[in-house]
Amino acid sequence: MRLLAVSIVGYLLGSFPTSDVVARVVARQNGGKHVDLRTSGTQNPGALNAAKVLGARWGLVVLAGDVAKGVLASLAGRRVAGANGAYAAGTTAVIGHCAPPWNGFRGGKGVATSAGTSLALFPVYAPADVGLAAAVLALSRGRAEWATLSASGVFIAAATYWWAGKKGNAWGPKATIGLPIYAAITSAVIAYRFLQSSEPRVDVSRPLEDINEKPAD
Repeated sequence: MRLLAVSIVGYLLGSFPTSDVVARVVARQNGGKHVDLRTSGTQNPGALNAAKVLGARWGLVVLAGDVAKGVLASLAGRRVAGANGAYAAGTTAVIGHCAPPWNGFRGGKGVATSAGTSLALFPVYAPADVGLAAAVLALSRGRAEWATLSASGVFIAAATYWWAGKKGNAWGPKATIGLPIYAAITSAVIAYRFLQSSEPRVDVSRPLEDINEKPAD
């Protein structure tokens, strides 16, 4: 029952619409029309698209909020149901971000929220995960789907190794069977969202769009 409870809490925390809230705040401050990130820019309600459409500062706010969702869900799960509770809540937080019930299950790609769960659940591997994803992204000339698939495969392998070898996990929970299960499910969900996306590349060099100007595809 505790695992079920933390899984539900994790899903609800993950489904919090960070980008929507930020977009509405920006609209109020600028006295303009609300910008729906699901229909603007890359049509993804995440930090990169928020930075492109709303501005870099607001993109960072969305990033911080999405990362915080993953951290909070994981910590809450651990508090209530131990190590396996932490992994369960972290997993459902990523699912909640990618498939929120409040927006017709049309969410983001889950990268930032997954990073938050990794910081709380698998801290010994988190720096390597970020470095690997960045390296593959650069070598693949911005093809985010390749970076995601490569990083996900290594992430699952590392989580399985940590569990099987009974390795230490810094401030994270004990590496139970929940660790590789969490890694496999979240990686599969994120990979699916990237493959499902119609966005072929992550354009990090394009200038930011003005808030009242319709961004180009």
